Amino acid sequence: MKGSTHRRCYCRDAETGKPLGKKCPKLTSRKHGSYSIRQELPPRADGIRRSFSRAGYESIKAAQADLDHIRALLGLADSDDSEGLDQIAELLEKVVDEKAPLPDIEATRRRLSHGLDLTSRLTVGEWLDIWLAGKKGRQSAISRDESNIRVHLQPRIGHLRLDRLRVTHLSEMFEAIAEANVEIAEGNAARRKAFEDLAQIPWKGREPRSLRKAMKAAIAEMDPYRRIVGPATRQRVRSTLRAALNAAIAQQLITFNPAAHVELEAGRRPKALVWTEERILHWKRTGEKPSPVMVWTPEHTGLFLDHVAEDRLYALFHLVAFRGLRRGEACGQRWTDTNLDAGLLTVAKQLVVNGWEVYEDDPKTDAGARTIALDSDTVQALTRHRAQQDKDRKEWESAWVETGRVFTRENGELLHPANVTRRFIELHEELGLPPIRLHDLRHGAATLAHAAGAGLKDIQEMLGHSSITITSDTYTSLLPEADLAIAEAAARLVPRARATAEGVPSGAGSQPGEDDESVPDGAAPWGQIGAATPPSAHAPLTQTAPDEKSEAE
Repeated sequence: MKGSTHRRCYCRDAETGKPLGKKCPKLTSRKHGSYSIRQELPPRADGIRRSFSRAGYESIKAAQADLDHIRALLGLADSDDSEGLDQIAELLEKVVDEKAPLPDIEATRRRLSHGLDLTSRLTVGEWLDIWLAGKKGRQSAISRDESNIRVHLQPRIGHLRLDRLRVTHLSEMFEAIAEANVEIAEGNAARRKAFEDLAQIPWKGREPRSLRKAMKAAIAEMDPYRRIVGPATRQRVRSTLRAALNAAIAQQLITFNPAAHVELEAGRRPKALVWTEERILHWKRTGEKPSPVMVWTPEHTGLFLDHVAEDRLYALFHLVAFRGLRRGEACGQRWTDTNLDAGLLTVAKQLVVNGWEVYEDDPKTDAGARTIALDSDTVQALTRHRAQQDKDRKEWESAWVETGRVFTRENGELLHPANVTRRFIELHEELGLPPIRLHDLRHGAATLAHAAGAGLKDIQEMLGHSSITITSDTYTSLLPEADLAIAEAAARLVPRARATAEGVPSGAGSQPGEDDESVPDGAAPWGQIGAATPPSAHAPLTQTAPDEKSEAE
């Protein structure tokens, strides 16, 4: 297509005031006037001609460079690619109208090859929508990414141009989230205080009723309780953004991923703690849990299982408490993967909750697909549960829904995992046990196995962890009784000449079988909820008898 450069000035005739143009006598000097360019563009669909014109170049070299740039842009589309040529022509027309710099040739080539609109500036929000729409994988992971984008990324950085996103933008975003956390905490505290004050106002009397009405109106205007965005959540938000930006790099839309370089506080997994007597007293006084993840003692677990022995979900709770299945794995367990005669259970499927919808999926990780051994008590519990299910099948007759699941509703339909959690909370609150989550029974199973002498590798395989680090750092807690026995055993290894408080030299002079007030290995009683609580029938099953050889040592 035709294109040219020319020089012109803006001198005017002194008499007429008209521009002199090429007739200006000063044009003989190369320093007089400026250079302009003009390039024909592909005509519109209706045949109307269009062109690119720009003036103000100080030298012919600068003008020719831009003209070559425009021709290179036009050369990105083949001569028979009418759609591509039209896109480039619209882009150049927009550059003229906005008096913007010429677009980068390589960036335009990438956008054209990926079918992106050349006349728009792709924003972070637009790219996140494109990336999420094409994302493959587990529905739960996609839903988590969608939530991170909708709640955090779109409102804060969605308006920014993708190619201009910088580390400073992300640092400011996470600082703003931290500042919002302070406001959320203050709002939650104010709402909690208002409810406490409302509870102190008497119900009877005209003035108290009027005051209660005013306080209820004030509470209604307050922000609802909101969750603070913790370090782990912020890490997940960054992970979502980093994955999306890596995909943009793969498509050559950007060359740098700022999400990989922003610094955040480490999202540490909470350590599971055992409900000792001291922690229970603190919880009763303040209502605060010492840790988000709490583990019952064997006595607590036994009392709970005794309490729910007649509940139709007893076998499920028993299985989770002793063998550590995830909630979705227990709800999705099939009879075809359960061999009660051999005492083996294969985890092959799980039920996953997305919003409120439930669907079947493979285990969470490759390590989650595993086969675990069942103790005799668990086999008996499952056997009784199977007999009850067969009875229910006969009672419902043709209305029975055959899902093949071990744990179902009364008519055979799938269990909703959220309803299992709700039932678990109802049952342990009836008994007045210290609060734990249903998932914490899984932590308790790891702790019981650890106390029974199982190695970390065995516990990892039982729980289906992909990393033994998760097993050791998060899921195994040392029971106080086992910790005390270890401490006593370690103390007895060191011979002492100095007398103890009882007047007997420590580590010397005692023989097996003599009276000894020190705590032998495994002989310490389990912590109890209260003095009036009767011992659980399940408790002896979780205790290990003292080893005679180690006790003599």
